[in-house]
Amino acid sequence: MSVKLNFSSVGQGKNLVLLHGWGVNSGVWQALIPYLQNEYRVTTIDIPGFGLNHNVLPEPYDLDTLAQCIAQQLPTDCLLLGWSLGGLIAQQIALSYPEKVQQLLLVCSSPKFSRSDDWPGIDPKVLTLFAKQLEHDFSKTLERFLAIQAMGSESARQDVKKIKTAIQQYPNPSAKALVEGLNLLNQCDLREQLKGLSVPCHIFLGRLDTLVPVKIAPLLSGLSKRIQTTILVKSSHAPFISATEHFAQSLKQILKIG
Repeated sequence: MSVKLNFSSVGQGKNLVLLHGWGVNSGVWQALIPYLQNEYRVTTIDIPGFGLNHNVLPEPYDLDTLAQCIAQQLPTDCLLLGWSLGGLIAQQIALSYPEKVQQLLLVCSSPKFSRSDDWPGIDPKVLTLFAKQLEHDFSKTLERFLAIQAMGSESARQDVKKIKTAIQQYPNPSAKALVEGLNLLNQCDLREQLKGLSVPCHIFLGRLDTLVPVKIAPLLSGLSKRIQTTILVKSSHAPFISATEHFAQSLKQILKIG
């Protein structure tokens, strides 16, 4: 499948590609990019159905297809960073198109977002409820989801405000992409595939994150020796919003080591 996606690039250096999470768009990276663009060529790509690609809706709208669409836009041997849902897609890209990825970086993301007896995560009922609420009021549903993402952060209200202000500069997401995106969070499980991961992977987890709990850290390490984790002690689900400079420094340190 050949799909043309809009993207934006700034800066010079190694190619660093950023993928956003559910319900938002590339606007969430606005505060982070200035800390990176002097050392990296930073590219932001809106996931199909979101932001500048809100009218791009591949069929089927599943993880493999999204990974394929985005992989086509990636330079070979890039540094690929995905946050939340974007991290799930980034994992699939690294698994299916390893030649595209020199290093995989995940921010508050997981191979399996929904909670089960053997894996900490989001209560599946919560994701199902959000999907139902979307039918009635997208704005309120997104606001609730953003509030959960910021929960635990010392600057939770400011974090939500920053995210809303940043993403409002882009078109609203597709209703189909919103629903299907929640389905991906609810249903996808890449744990078994990650055992065969062929590229180095570093995962940043927020100690205060209620969506992707830090309890998954030792479980991730057990999946693959290629996976390393960093716990951001004062962060919840969006560390690049609540502590932008600190996160940027941590990220650049890992990139130089990797």
